[in-house]
Amino acid sequence: MQVDLMTVPQPLARIGDIAKRSQAAGFSGLLFTETGRTAYLNAAVAAGAAPGLELSTGVAVAFPRSPFVTAASAWELQEATGGKFRLGLGTQVRTHVVRRYGVAFERPGPRLRDYVRAVKACFTAFRTGKLDYHGEFYNLDFITPQWSAGPIDEPDPKVDVAAVNPWMLRMAGEVADGVHVHPLGEPGYIGRHVTTNIAAGAVKSGRSPSDIAVIVPVMTIVGDTEEERHHERELVRSSLSFYASTPNYAFIMDEAGFEGTTARLREKQKAGDFKGMAAQITDDHIATFATESTWDGLADALLDKYGSTATRLVLYNALSDSARFERYGEIARRISTR
Repeated sequence: MQVDLMTVPQPLARIGDIAKRSQAAGFSGLLFTETGRTAYLNAAVAAGAAPGLELSTGVAVAFPRSPFVTAASAWELQEATGGKFRLGLGTQVRTHVVRRYGVAFERPGPRLRDYVRAVKACFTAFRTGKLDYHGEFYNLDFITPQWSAGPIDEPDPKVDVAAVNPWMLRMAGEVADGVHVHPLGEPGYIGRHVTTNIAAGAVKSGRSPSDIAVIVPVMTIVGDTEEERHHERELVRSSLSFYASTPNYAFIMDEAGFEGTTARLREKQKAGDFKGMAAQITDDHIATFATESTWDGLADALLDKYGSTATRLVLYNALSDSARFERYGEIARRISTR
């Protein structure tokens, strides 16, 4: 099992140092979310600063970029990293895609499936000079040597997708190389939905379920004193209140034994009561959706919880406290060398 560090994209002048520190600390790789800054540019700077560090977008927003543009970016990053780049893609939500990016969002699941296939067709075209993809949403059939990235010495980049509901998980198992599990992905949900639906999709496309990576972000609460753990516990409480307020994720909370949590969070959110939102997350919620431990016990706790299902763990909040960053890196090293 590999262990990555999660970060939001940073100003480009900063990211090289973060990449070097992550590699030196013991992390397997660096995973870039995409918010106000682009994941791809951060990955490019990190590739130059820390050769050998595995890099991934986790996840980049798909639809605002054409499949060809995305494929070309991933291709260059795969070459720059010596084959250590993973392209992670997601749909985002309708409001962002339509009102912020200004592009269509109809039938996002089938559109993302077609998008992944189109991206992979572009990879083939870079090697062969022939582009002939015709899908439900994307039709690509023109490429010339001048406009092709050309072949590289590395294998095609792996293409992962963010998936939560059963349909999306089956689709990922059918066409993708890996799945980015949501931060609410506690072990019960992974067992009920993630592994079973990935397997069903893989069988449909004639692949082994073991070929699809399961990438799991984990929220941790770690410290050798209650005071130390209390601070992280409250950060996790706030994060959980944000994620669990999304209606599409309500079934995860309900199935974990916390029925009605999302509805209560929505009421507080609509009222602008963010402290009230956090107050809805109990210690029982935290025990289910986060991992709490002493420093000596954290590696074993994470392995016990996710060792049978996850291919890669992503430490969600390791970068939030620079004073403890190296200690998190040592945990990552211990897990990845087991």
